[in-house]
Amino acid sequence: MATVTIEVPDDAFAALRRLPKEFAQEMRVAAAVHWYRRELISQGKAAEIAGLTRREFLEALFREQVPVCQVTIEELAEELKSWPASSGEASTPLP
Repeated sequence: MATVTIEVPDDAFAALRRLPKEFAQEMRVAAAVHWYRRELISQGKAAEIAGLTRREFLEALFREQVPVCQVTIEELAEELKSWPASSGEASTPLP
């Protein structure tokens, strides 16, 4: 695993009431949430970057009010339209 070093003003820890280790962990989670929100990385990769399990990452998304699902209604509708043709199975009407 690579190590990244950044300089942070000493008073930043006091202002946020965090120890340096806690601050670093929060930065990892914030970066992972940000990149996931921008659809640059998957949930699994985001969890790995954040140093969390996938479940813990999903909980972080909930706390930050970031949608877990990155598929739009329109994308889902298009996928559902093409499903019977590409799967070779007969379609069953949805309720």
